[in-house]
Amino acid sequence: MSPRVLPTVLATALIGGILAAAPAEATESHQRPIRLLGEKIVPNALQFQGTTVGGLSSIDYDPRTGGYALICDDRSAINPARFYTATFPVTKDGVGPVTLTGTKPLLRPDGTPYPPLALNDPSKPQNEQTIDPEELRVDPWTGDYYWSQEGERTATTLIDPSIREARRDGKYVRDLPIPANEKMTPTAGPRQNLVLEGITFTGYGSLLASEVEGPLLQDGPEPTTTSGALSRITLQSRFGPVLAQYAYPQEPLFAAPVPSTAFATTGVSSMLAVDQADPTKFLMMERSFSTGVGNKVRVYEIDTSGATNVLDVPSLAGAKHVKPVKKRFLFDAADLGLSTVDNLEGMTWGPQLPNGERSLILVSDNNFSATQVTQFVALAVPSERL
Repeated sequence: MSPRVLPTVLATALIGGILAAAPAEATESHQRPIRLLGEKIVPNALQFQGTTVGGLSSIDYDPRTGGYALICDDRSAINPARFYTATFPVTKDGVGPVTLTGTKPLLRPDGTPYPPLALNDPSKPQNEQTIDPEELRVDPWTGDYYWSQEGERTATTLIDPSIREARRDGKYVRDLPIPANEKMTPTAGPRQNLVLEGITFTGYGSLLASEVEGPLLQDGPEPTTTSGALSRITLQSRFGPVLAQYAYPQEPLFAAPVPSTAFATTGVSSMLAVDQADPTKFLMMERSFSTGVGNKVRVYEIDTSGATNVLDVPSLAGAKHVKPVKKRFLFDAADLGLSTVDNLEGMTWGPQLPNGERSLILVSDNNFSATQVTQFVALAVPSERL
């Protein structure tokens, strides 16, 4: 078969398995705990190769270098939208220092950096307008980068979110298609700043899964302290075609802000395939913040097998006969013994540990704020927990 025929056949077989697989049950007894291996804090406003380090909203292990690739969610306001590479040694005995090894701007199709929102030219095509970077994954086949951005929704501006492919030097390759229901319209589509936060490869790299951070406008209200919400997971071929969508049940907001009129938000900030051999299981990071209370970050394992394909369901609000994905609590960052639970937004599998445990690496987005931190966290996850 040609190189393109084989992945297509594999993707077809995998998606068939997703829709037909029997539900799996998890055993909670006799399980070793998920434990903290260590954490490191990067100095605030660290200067590196002419850029200010911060806003790290995703992390992905790069097997070609043994290091990590991280996207920065600076919308070209401080420096041009960019990504970093870094090393972060992780062993069964602890963690080493975070060492930045490089940075490159993400480039538009014309080869130039993305402009800040204030300088955005709406006459240009969507893929040349301002961006809001959120998650980056290393392509397991080519080593290139796939990255997501949230677009924009204001009273005067609508910019679609996107998933894009870039070379390792930041050069633009292409946009992947996104479902019509994830495009910005005046009355439907994603909410402002609650869009494509999570992407991950699965199915041995033949598939790409993505998650919108919060419910689409047509899918109902955002979570409150008394009720959750349904957002959408999308599964598509690495070559573009969208194959399925599933409803993801988000948790209620963990606490009301203080005062009650202050800012609060919750949603999915990252997703990660549990195992490349199984395109039905993912980790979902739900990150929440309530003014006057702080951050709450919880990670869940989900299983899409048996869930309803809602790709053609216009609205999840009140939709009947929709079966969401199965969901199982894995851990709360507050229980890990961290020095602080900051704005954790990214996660990736790191090196396997000698005793068979897997290392899970987390990173926080400090929002370029002097009151927050850029935090790298390494956890040991026993195999029986997944």
